[in-house]
Amino acid sequence: MRICASLSGLSDLELIGNADMVEIRLDLLDGVPPMDGKDLLVTYRGPVDLGVLPEGYSGMIDIGESERPETGLGVVASYHDYESTPDAERIRSLLSSMDADICKGAFAVNSFRDLVSIRDAALSLERRHVVLGMGALGTLTRVRQALLGNEFTFGYVGEPTAPGQLSVDEMDALGDDCMLLGLLGNPVSKSLSPAMHNAALAANGIRGLYLPLESDDLDQVEEVIRGYDMRGVNVTIPHKQAIMDHLDAVDPSASAIGAVNTVVNEDGRLIGYNTDVRGIDVALRRAGFEAEEKRVLIMGSGGAARACARLMSEGDCDVTITGRNRSTGEDLAADFGAEFRSPTSVSPKMYDLIVNCTPVGMYSDGPYPVNTAAITKEQTVFDMVYGDSTPLIREAVSKGCRVAYGTDMLAGQGAASFSLWTGAGDMFDVMRSVLP
Repeated sequence: MRICASLSGLSDLELIGNADMVEIRLDLLDGVPPMDGKDLLVTYRGPVDLGVLPEGYSGMIDIGESERPETGLGVVASYHDYESTPDAERIRSLLSSMDADICKGAFAVNSFRDLVSIRDAALSLERRHVVLGMGALGTLTRVRQALLGNEFTFGYVGEPTAPGQLSVDEMDALGDDCMLLGLLGNPVSKSLSPAMHNAALAANGIRGLYLPLESDDLDQVEEVIRGYDMRGVNVTIPHKQAIMDHLDAVDPSASAIGAVNTVVNEDGRLIGYNTDVRGIDVALRRAGFEAEEKRVLIMGSGGAARACARLMSEGDCDVTITGRNRSTGEDLAADFGAEFRSPTSVSPKMYDLIVNCTPVGMYSDGPYPVNTAAITKEQTVFDMVYGDSTPLIREAVSKGCRVAYGTDMLAGQGAASFSLWTGAGDMFDVMRSVLP
């Protein structure tokens, strides 16, 4: 990996470390500081004035979209789109027409389709190039320099100079062939999954990175996983069922559940698994609850609720499903021999275990589908929303209930997913240690 350190100020010079190149952006620095031992790229964000270059300068210059000046220096021409990513043919056409030694394009990535366009454009260019994505999704393009055929990639020192950048030190430690993992969902910006998986990667000495991959839809997500050589991804709300249409195969257990939360890339063949069942089992056992012949109320009818219903059915539990979406709730109940009841007809105190599989408590307080104030100290309460201060958890603790926590489920399912990707042993303790 050839890394260009992008400076935000003169103080960054002390932090360039193992960077191969240094970018001097003239919109951020007043001039070109003296520097030995590094290739330089002086970047203009306006008129190209060769007079600002120090005597004897032999590095490259980035002229943006300006006309190429008369110079014997290496010239980079660059195009930036801070709003969107054109299709691959448009990118190829834009960059191919540039009068420069190296053509560079940077595009705001808003979808998986955008990532596919960048990859396809980069692979089709028959000249020296750098094609990168900006934003959180665009980080994938920055750590796959060799795969995209890019001349170099960028890392920051001090402060990021573009959205989606990693630091020079991070880039240097990862390398081109690092293991890439991620989390598909929306929203995922506040997810704790990256922290625990990156901790597990470090604990196993694996050069790898786990990234949040937020998108409203999954269009071409399979091409991103294959095309950027990702080892696998986790899947969360709202994509656990929709992801199944983008896979080559689904594990029988996940198929029976009807939801996938883990995808493994086996040499381009994408296989779906469900490790939520393992996570739920871990959380309940840590709370001292045995899911055997109990009365269970499940609030919600999404992918996590389906995994919970599966585990409860295996324990011959009497399961009731409730929630505001009657259609999906009835489907879930029918699939697992449970009963669907409308929220107004449910009395929470009638159950041994109450499970919240809805997003309530994740980003805002209630209301829950049922009156949680009716729970009693004889019950076990399990909130899949991780954190110990959700309204449901506060209510359960105040009543003296046995409590199962979403953080234990998160670490339990995460450890199972991590093992599928890496073959590593149980990473539950490592993952749980970095969670609140």
